[in-house]
Amino acid sequence: MKNGGTLRWAVDDVPQTLNAYQSDADAGSGAVAGATLPAMFRLDARGNPRPDPDFVTSAKVTAQEPRQQVTYELNPKAKWSDGRAVGVADFTAQWKALNGKNTAFWTSRNAGYDRISGIKQGAKPTEVVVTFATPYADWKSLFSPLYPTAVTGTPDAFNDKARTALPAVAGPFALKGVDTKAGTVTLVRNPSWWGARAKLDSLVLTAVPRDRRLARLAAGTLDLAEIEPEAVTAAKGSHGIGVRKAPGAAYAQLAINGSTGPLADEKIRHAVARAVDRKAIAKAVLAPLGLPAIALGNHLVLPSQDGYADHSSALGTSGVAQARALLADAGWKSPATGTGEKQAAGPGRTAVSGAKTVVEPANAAVKNGKELTLRFVLPADSPTLDDVGNRIARMLSGIGVRTELTKVDGTSFFQDHVAAGDFDLALYSWPGTPFPATDDTPIFAKPVPAADGSLSVAQNYTRVGTDQIDQLMARAGAELDPSEARSLTAQADSRIWAAAASIPLYQRPEVVALRTGVVNAGAFGFQTPAYQNLGFRK
Repeated sequence: MKNGGTLRWAVDDVPQTLNAYQSDADAGSGAVAGATLPAMFRLDARGNPRPDPDFVTSAKVTAQEPRQQVTYELNPKAKWSDGRAVGVADFTAQWKALNGKNTAFWTSRNAGYDRISGIKQGAKPTEVVVTFATPYADWKSLFSPLYPTAVTGTPDAFNDKARTALPAVAGPFALKGVDTKAGTVTLVRNPSWWGARAKLDSLVLTAVPRDRRLARLAAGTLDLAEIEPEAVTAAKGSHGIGVRKAPGAAYAQLAINGSTGPLADEKIRHAVARAVDRKAIAKAVLAPLGLPAIALGNHLVLPSQDGYADHSSALGTSGVAQARALLADAGWKSPATGTGEKQAAGPGRTAVSGAKTVVEPANAAVKNGKELTLRFVLPADSPTLDDVGNRIARMLSGIGVRTELTKVDGTSFFQDHVAAGDFDLALYSWPGTPFPATDDTPIFAKPVPAADGSLSVAQNYTRVGTDQIDQLMARAGAELDPSEARSLTAQADSRIWAAAASIPLYQRPEVVALRTGVVNAGAFGFQTPAYQNLGFRK
């Protein structure tokens, strides 16, 4: 492996902000942070957090009574590019910026930081002691990344200045500049970095639309790019381009909106969920890529993570007969047979008009003279989800459900439909996480009435939740025994399945195309990239 060179890495957009804790941070924001800033823990290939020895020599719970304390022993070599040692002042400033008490800081989340009651220096300058007001199981998620006090010390720096500049860094790379016209973010070797020297001279994050990435790779103006699964065949047929595949750190799900209409009835949600052949969908998406075609059986842990277990049995027995019986029990019957249990399977016909596709059943389920019709919303820019959506519609036609599929462009899909609750069914993804009790609680928390009379749903866009799920997730978040915490999240996952509002389908594939000279790069899955090891063959 040679030293030097520039690696051009495709991203979807130039980051709107370099502050990973702001609401409009994206994958590009995270990549810049990962290459330039300290992280107390990084993830291995199984999604387990591991201390980063470049920054900490030890990080552990050192007391549980009367309150939880975590002690970080910092690497004495760790210094910011302005010469100041990474230390307690940085931890303290970040805590105060992110704990939610000072609303002048525009933060996307406060989870974990809001449980800290104090931070102090330990017995020596390299020791930082964090005390929690209430127990926090996911403490390893904190201070990764860690920003310097020059970013977190004032609202002005946090909200505005850190959007386009980093006043100090402490990673293998430093920020050279952001060029919004060229669509690039350029990172260069950090001369004050104390760890293993970066192999590359520079790393350039380059905004390239996904449909143009293979052409740019073939032309030699791009070196590394995530591509859509359906582009794999074309990538393999291009000279000088290789493909790397891995189960990604995200999963696709069928969201069932339980707030209004027929799906407010749990029996109807169960009927829909049980009619979907998740194994067939996983096989259709993953098998052509040579990835394990596992039907996802867990909302909180993915198959590539340690501790994965399938809890989908909590939904009940799947299959067409069971789904039809549930519909009939809820009063939805086929006029052809008088019962929802014996109606003919399969679609009667499919009609396409512009962005809308209607899949008609051979014998529709009817109640009070009205056919059971569901509005299915799909993102317009995903051929994979388009195929999955059509497969699901055909499966639902087998139990008498008429499905109207609509493709929606751009941000309107999520903002105007998913977040607004304007759908019956939708396909979208959630990221996987090593910290489900923290990160997944907003996704499955029971919606509550807001002060203005509206419903506060956080990220629970299906608008279905239970007190039991909330209680189990809260207990898991406060449980410092890892095995007991896993048991509590497993119980919560079973309850989520039983609510039949979010139906996991498959772990999303991560597919990366790269020029054949690129090394130590590709599909990382959960693993945090070691940016200093990216490079080229000799």
